[in-house]
Amino acid sequence: MKNFRNYVAGAVLCAAPMIAGNVFAADSLNDLLNDVQNVRSEVTRMFQQRAQEFNGLGEDAKAQQLREAQARRDELAATSETLSDQYSENEVRINDLNRQLRDKATELGLAELFGLARQAANDSATILEQSLITTQFKAPAGEKGRADFLRDFAASRATPTPADLERVWFEIQREMTASGQVARYQTEVVAPGGTPSQSEVVRVGPFTATSGGQFLQYIPTLQTLNIYPRQLPEEFMAIADDFDGQSSGYHTAVVDSARGVLLGLYVERPTLEERIELGEAVGYVIIVVGLLGLLAFLVQLVYLVIVRLGVSGQLKNLNNLKRNNALGRVLLAFKGDGSRIEQDADIAELRISEAVLREVPKLERFQAFLRLCVAAGPLLGLIGTVVGMIITFQSITESGSSDPKLMATGIGQAMIATVLGLGIAIPLLFANALLNSLSRGIVQILDEQSTGMLAEAIEKQRNV
Repeated sequence: MKNFRNYVAGAVLCAAPMIAGNVFAADSLNDLLNDVQNVRSEVTRMFQQRAQEFNGLGEDAKAQQLREAQARRDELAATSETLSDQYSENEVRINDLNRQLRDKATELGLAELFGLARQAANDSATILEQSLITTQFKAPAGEKGRADFLRDFAASRATPTPADLERVWFEIQREMTASGQVARYQTEVVAPGGTPSQSEVVRVGPFTATSGGQFLQYIPTLQTLNIYPRQLPEEFMAIADDFDGQSSGYHTAVVDSARGVLLGLYVERPTLEERIELGEAVGYVIIVVGLLGLLAFLVQLVYLVIVRLGVSGQLKNLNNLKRNNALGRVLLAFKGDGSRIEQDADIAELRISEAVLREVPKLERFQAFLRLCVAAGPLLGLIGTVVGMIITFQSITESGSSDPKLMATGIGQAMIATVLGLGIAIPLLFANALLNSLSRGIVQILDEQSTGMLAEAIEKQRNV
């Protein structure tokens, strides 16, 4: 065991110059982190090499090394005796320096220093536990994770070792460095069905992580990345898919500054279908009324456009009246069968009024129904609002508390019904105004042309 300690001491003494020669003079956080990792790896390698060399020696070789160590000890003992006088001379100086050292230690306050280190470790443990960067830096088998180590360090009352202080600094430094990086690495990703698999993950600092163009949710308690059961809208998914395919340079990315909170709220937003379902029976009735009103509007709009085109064509050729348009039918009713013009002005006027009145119902068709839909939409929405408030008050009564989560369903139903009612009333109101404007324009043309022709016929009779 003594020989083994000698080997360990030799390894440390050999590593000391290397550590001293690698004083951290990094230009960036990344260089500093790499220097620390390289030094730790080299020290570990040299220690393992020394241990293997010692374990590979035979008993004779170990005894030889023991004799050499004893001889070296005797030599050093002789040197110690030679230097005893010098030691005596320096003893006073050493005592004075020790006194100064104790004064400096008291002034510095090592207890306070270690307390600050534990406080920093405790604060950092919470941050590291909530950070998705933890999925990239998994602890090796048999070692504590970085958050668990910092929490245990903060709770410990023993004097910290240099290795513990070094790891505290190292974990905080690594988190700081990784927070400013976009990294691509392999880790375990859990699908919505609960099946884990090794997948490539693209991480944007501690903010957002994607895999295969899908956004991931970090679960701190499990320290795993889960695929959101419901993804973001298509425009965000296209950005994520394009970003995953890039290897370098500057590119557009989706970043959640709240570290997943905003993404979680965004994906929980109900879709249009879910909002409609929340309205239940009243919502479906409102939608049916709106669809019927829309269908009536489209049918009548097409009819009025066709009638308007026919009337416009007839206005360009009043000498050749045809019955395939409203204006032609009205004017032919005034002229009779075309062989003669009514001589009696009163009879002619009545024929014109009759022809115009015959056309008006077709031109104003469905307008009354649209006005009914406009009036019924808000009323049906009011019914849904009342039903939703009844559900809200019922949930409050049953639970005995005003928990917003219990009230959300009833209030949501009330608001959705109101929105649906107004949503069909306002567009149909404009649609009815458009149909009314088109029909009035056509009727005005019919009145103008028929009245003008009647005036012309009366004027001719007077001239005769």
